[in-house]
Amino acid sequence: MNIFDKCDKFTVAKDVMATGCYPYFRRVESGQDPEVIIEGKKVIMMGSNNYLGLTSYWRLKASSIRATQKYGVGCVGSRFLNGTLDIHEELEKKLATFVRKEKAILFSTGMQANLGALSSLVGKNDTVITDKYDHASIIDGCRLSFGQMKRFKHNDMQDLERVLIPLKDMTKLIVVDGIFSMEGDIVNLPEIVRLAKKYNAQVMVDDAHSLGVLGKQGRGTCEYFGLTDEVDIIMGTFSKAFASVGGFIAANDSIVHYIKHNARALIFSASLPPSNVASVMAALEVIKKDNYRIKRLWRNTHKMMKGFKNLGFDTGTSDTPIIPIVVGDDFKAFQMWRMLFDLGIFTTPIVSPAVPPGRALIRVSNMATHTDKQLDKVLKIFGEVGRELGIIPSVNKKGTCSSVNKKRFRFWEKINRNMIKKWMKRLWNIKS
Repeated sequence: MNIFDKCDKFTVAKDVMATGCYPYFRRVESGQDPEVIIEGKKVIMMGSNNYLGLTSYWRLKASSIRATQKYGVGCVGSRFLNGTLDIHEELEKKLATFVRKEKAILFSTGMQANLGALSSLVGKNDTVITDKYDHASIIDGCRLSFGQMKRFKHNDMQDLERVLIPLKDMTKLIVVDGIFSMEGDIVNLPEIVRLAKKYNAQVMVDDAHSLGVLGKQGRGTCEYFGLTDEVDIIMGTFSKAFASVGGFIAANDSIVHYIKHNARALIFSASLPPSNVASVMAALEVIKKDNYRIKRLWRNTHKMMKGFKNLGFDTGTSDTPIIPIVVGDDFKAFQMWRMLFDLGIFTTPIVSPAVPPGRALIRVSNMATHTDKQLDKVLKIFGEVGRELGIIPSVNKKGTCSSVNKKRFRFWEKINRNMIKKWMKRLWNIKS
């Protein structure tokens, strides 16, 4: 027996790659713009979290370059030891002010922010309560803690109350996403706050996909609902609207102070490089000074939502820039992804068990910098592919997908569906 035997036996992903329908780890050879080069092919990027289109904005790049020239390329140490720069503290103050909390603490990734906060705050006599659609970083943070974890049905407040009732006299924390990253719907924060007060619970909101998107000034879910003072902890990331990498936790002074001295994900990780800190600072200033990009993002979102619905697609319960195109069959979702890619559109297929059986979807995410011409092309191709696959009605019995060469997709008939099911089950076990 060898500990690496499992590695030699893991062939299912390679088997899927051989079919030509493997959608992950695609090599991007350009900046994360509305159009990108993926493996030598120019495509419209409809699968990025670059909501405000800031990854290539000159102000962010210039700030990053200046910080590199002043501080070098890294901090070679953790925040706890030698890795705290003056710009780390400056960004923390600005973030705390932006989200209307007393203090903030930076982490090297959003994943680490949730791991560090939850594993340190939730003790052996505590309970953490999560939505079943919460991000994997929340789930893993709960698993690393010594507390017990309870889950409630997605955005189901009746089920949340069912979970809360027997825990009324226990210390507990409710943790939810602001915008759920697959379905694109917004958490029912007003009801969560009401139930938290009723059953003496605290509330933490993961605003990874909400900062720079929700609220008039892009301050996130709490601003959107006017509940900033009612939420105890706000977590945010820099790898979405802020166009960089990293994360933060914002709360009152005592909570942040405790996390700083107890979160292993913070104490034992190297701190954010100066270039990233400076670019995030520049992104924050762009968002604060002018909400044009936020307005443009929502204009594009409304255009695409209306366009998809007019074509006949099921977009679920989304009302954000993340639009799920419900396909139904897992294998049809893979086929649709491949057809869209070959026709110049990059998206992301989401299949069971990441979603319930029969609810496979194509995840589309909008950017402020998409042009009308690009979006019109996306809608046109989605319509053609959707009709060809029978996802939306055809205008005639023969179909209307003039762009699609059916012969290119005969490989699909050779795919072992059980193989794909096995692979996705394994992948989802890792993610959840």
